[in-house]
Amino acid sequence: MNKLFLVVLFASAAAAQLPVIDWEKQKPEVLRIHRSLVQIDTSNPPGNETKAVEYLKKVLEAEGIPATTFALDPSRANLVARLKGNGTKRPILIMAHTDVVGVQREKWPVDPFGAILKDGYIWGRGSVDDKDKLAANLMVMLLLKRSGAKLDRDVIFLAECGEEGTTGPGIDFMVDQHFNDINAEFALTEGGSAKLENGRVTAVQIQTIEKVPRQTRLVVNGISGHGSVPRVDNALVHLSAAVAKVGAWETPMRLNDTTRTYFERLAGISTPEKAARYNGLLDPTRSAAIQRYLAVNEPQHYSMLRTSVVPTILKGGFRVNVIPSEAEATLDVRALPDEDMTRFFAEMQKVIGDPAVRIERIGRVERPVGTPSRLDTEMYRALEGVSKRMYAGSTVLPTMSTGATDMAQLRAKGVQSYGIGPARTDEDALNYGAHSDVERLLESSLYGFAEFTWNVVAGVAVAK
Repeated sequence: MNKLFLVVLFASAAAAQLPVIDWEKQKPEVLRIHRSLVQIDTSNPPGNETKAVEYLKKVLEAEGIPATTFALDPSRANLVARLKGNGTKRPILIMAHTDVVGVQREKWPVDPFGAILKDGYIWGRGSVDDKDKLAANLMVMLLLKRSGAKLDRDVIFLAECGEEGTTGPGIDFMVDQHFNDINAEFALTEGGSAKLENGRVTAVQIQTIEKVPRQTRLVVNGISGHGSVPRVDNALVHLSAAVAKVGAWETPMRLNDTTRTYFERLAGISTPEKAARYNGLLDPTRSAAIQRYLAVNEPQHYSMLRTSVVPTILKGGFRVNVIPSEAEATLDVRALPDEDMTRFFAEMQKVIGDPAVRIERIGRVERPVGTPSRLDTEMYRALEGVSKRMYAGSTVLPTMSTGATDMAQLRAKGVQSYGIGPARTDEDALNYGAHSDVERLLESSLYGFAEFTWNVVAGVAVAK
């Protein structure tokens, strides 16, 4: 018998074990769940994620899926639900965070917690960070339960609080004190995306590693005085010069295995002009000009190449006629996983070149440096297979996130973790994405993402 026929026959037989889902019929429920979650204001601070947990617990238990809450702070609960498998394989963890960043309401054309349907989009804080994953994961649990699917491994649902900068009551609490309840071979959560061009998905980005947040501040102390008398030790003057220098500092470019593969594959699906840029990054005669182009036109790619330093907050002064005695600037530093931070801060001090400016680390290190998740696992193969099946002609790109996720804590415990996300256009990703003034998600992308998540989880968990 032809070997190719055997392979196709085996794959068809395996796929035939999966429950058949009519996704057109699921759309109203997917939309209702997503909108309900967006309408729950879980802005962090203060979080109040227990409100979202109460909603999730009600939905799960109405379907006969028991759910347990774990809370270090009663107002900031985490929720775990589990569908049991036969134990042949280790569990899958499907995870999403319930908190969202705050909003400046005056920037929004609609109620940021209204989940308004407009122009084919769902508008609202959390629509893409992270309540789309929360809704998709919840649908996976409901459909697995309703279908009566037999599982080779447990599927664990985790809704966790505090991802947006306050991981203590969330993933840290769960990993440190309740890891047995979420321990898994694989984890799926945020951190990836799909590139939507002219109505079709051309690339699927799977996050396998991420940069590490190392928040820092610059502090200058001087002598206060009357604003009518200039002083050479004016704290604001020294701070402003330092901020300008670190803001313009082009830190060294350095590729790792993930980003090297990413740019190689990206070049293979890009226009000749773009491909020449991506392929030329390591050309010493062209690299500097290419990096400058990326900084202006493709800032996400520019950030993937280096440890980035971005000034985000300035503080100093309280009256127009008073020279302040102290001024400070907060820097959002996102480090490459292998960055030597002691050496890096020493170099930053040289760039500033002013002994009056003091570099201080802010708080504790919240996320550990992890090892990249492997590309030879059953889960990664499923992610590739589903991507190619759902989005014919697309390319799968292993990706290093410039932002941080709670996969860092899981990778540190040995869980092979992968970030996924819905399809977005470049405009939506740049101007209407996570943490932007106005956040929105294509309604059609929500449905596609729920189907994608189901296909991956069911493909790896359902007994063959």
